[in-house]
Amino acid sequence: MSAPAAPRPTLPTPSPGSAAVAATAPAPTATGTTATTAATRRRGLLDWRVRFAILSVVWGFSFLLIKVGTEAYAPFQVALGRVLFGALALTAVLLVRREPLPRGLRTWGHLTVAALLLNTAPFSLFAYAELSIPSSLAGICNATSPLWGMALSLVALSEDRPTRRRFAGLGLGFLGVLTVLGAWHGFSGVDAKGTAFALLASLCYPIGWIYVRRTLAGTPGSPVALTGGQLMVSTLQLALVSALFTSAPTSFPLWPTLSVIALGALGTGMALQMQYGLVTEVGPTTAQMVTYFIPVIATTAGVLVLGEQLHWNTPVGAAIVLAGAALTQTRTAPRKPA
Repeated sequence: MSAPAAPRPTLPTPSPGSAAVAATAPAPTATGTTATTAATRRRGLLDWRVRFAILSVVWGFSFLLIKVGTEAYAPFQVALGRVLFGALALTAVLLVRREPLPRGLRTWGHLTVAALLLNTAPFSLFAYAELSIPSSLAGICNATSPLWGMALSLVALSEDRPTRRRFAGLGLGFLGVLTVLGAWHGFSGVDAKGTAFALLASLCYPIGWIYVRRTLAGTPGSPVALTGGQLMVSTLQLALVSALFTSAPTSFPLWPTLSVIALGALGTGMALQMQYGLVTEVGPTTAQMVTYFIPVIATTAGVLVLGEQLHWNTPVGAAIVLAGAALTQTRTAPRKPA
């Protein structure tokens, strides 16, 4: 396989709505320049700090919406609705902008794998996890993505060099996971299967991010077009899986249905579009900080809205996880030449 093109600037940590280029900023191609110009024109409409807060809330509430959706629909169906309405939202953006979908069998082949790793698998796993664990715990498990990402990037990405600080962050982060799970009690009171599903879902994101970085970096087309195509592929994948392993719903209760629609249109469609604007305006380093607010909001929403129980080790462990994740994202400043 030929070496991939030079990668675009990347977000070190994928988010719950990650897609093929959710972790990339627009490249300086003709299409990318147009997207950047459009984003620049929108800066004055809403301050980036407000959009940052909105994005944090939308992604933080995603885990609550998954929990409500699984009350009436099978996990595969919740994931299907999520990618379907996300694809529709981004398709509407493409129609307004008159941007075409990606072209080329090679590109669509890579998008198919990216859809499996970044949408189909993690969205389904989180939905299955929340059948037996609180939405707050699922949100905290999602915060381990930077830890998995750092560990994998040391092996898969030669430009990511290990440092003592990043290794310390990795160890601290997994200490936080053990704190959240109450390891000193023998993990009593924690559903092992549901927690494993949530952690596996969080592992899917950095695997997909590394795959995208190696195969789709520099691909012509805007991030919205690539992600829209990827969500379409994921919709087909989940439609097939749902048809094979679930039965069609007999009713469509109001709140679970609205939750799935909001999860897709807002949490996957609008949120990704908003993230692209933040990356363009304030850079990937600042934009990726939204990851650290997600578990806080997810926990708060689960406790206040769903009445989930909160023990002392959950917020303490979450804080340790976030501190470790922050350390794994630090980079050593390059030495100046003598």
